Amino acid sequence: MSAKIIDGKAVAEEIKTEIRAATDALAAAGRRRPGLAVVMVGNAAASEVYVRNKRRACEQAGIISSAHDLSAGTSEAELLALIGLLNTDSAIDGILVQLPLPPQVRPRSVIDAINPAKDVDGFHPYNLGRLAQREPLLRCCTPYGVMRLLESIGAKLAGIQAVVVGASSIVGRPMALELLLAGATVTVCHSRTRDLAAEVARADLVVAAVGQPNKVRGEWIKPGAIVIDVGINRLGDGRLAGDVEFAPAAARAGWITPVPGGVGPMTVAMLMQNTLEAYQKR
Repeated sequence: MSAKIIDGKAVAEEIKTEIRAATDALAAAGRRRPGLAVVMVGNAAASEVYVRNKRRACEQAGIISSAHDLSAGTSEAELLALIGLLNTDSAIDGILVQLPLPPQVRPRSVIDAINPAKDVDGFHPYNLGRLAQREPLLRCCTPYGVMRLLESIGAKLAGIQAVVVGASSIVGRPMALELLLAGATVTVCHSRTRDLAAEVARADLVVAAVGQPNKVRGEWIKPGAIVIDVGINRLGDGRLAGDVEFAPAAARAGWITPVPGGVGPMTVAMLMQNTLEAYQKR
């Protein structure tokens, strides 16, 4: 292995420590701590793990977490009513609704209902639009976390060739906008890309966010490239794997994120950062 490992867990801990210092300073000055409402509908095992991690991160960062665990049968109208109450709650600075949602609830309706000033996931069209206009407010947590990881290794992004594999509204598209904002030349690859191998092979930076294990082959990686693997996939034998074929990619890359321990912890840390920023903006 020749690539240097980008330790997302360590960077995330640093960020949460900084946030804790800021929230402790608020409390010492007699001000309230930031508040985050975490809403979960149903009891999907993966969602329970994610929500538990987010609530634990709130404790570490000195942020007040308000739990709203709803039954799987909750109607869209009931969920929207709760969001309406949280939008007007002066003690709540951020609202997070854990995805996926049950089939009777439309994610777009839920995302649109959240006050953009409390949209700490960064999914609201207003916040995505601000990013597209190069005037970001609250930013999508995973792409925001990737940018902080790149900053942590001193990556110079202006003018480089960046390839984002995956075009979802949660990661791929906002990731491309973040990289454009940093001055990179960005190509977004998706299911209709004709020659994925050729696109990846010319990239100085590859961000893989497609949700398919080992979709990006290690042999495609340009020598010395930075590889950011957003994917986290459970294999048949229970092991976790990213979207990038790790060992052969690490033999060619200059820097690479592991799975787990790379981007995942950063997503949660940037949720805490967004909650603090939402508090400060309000």
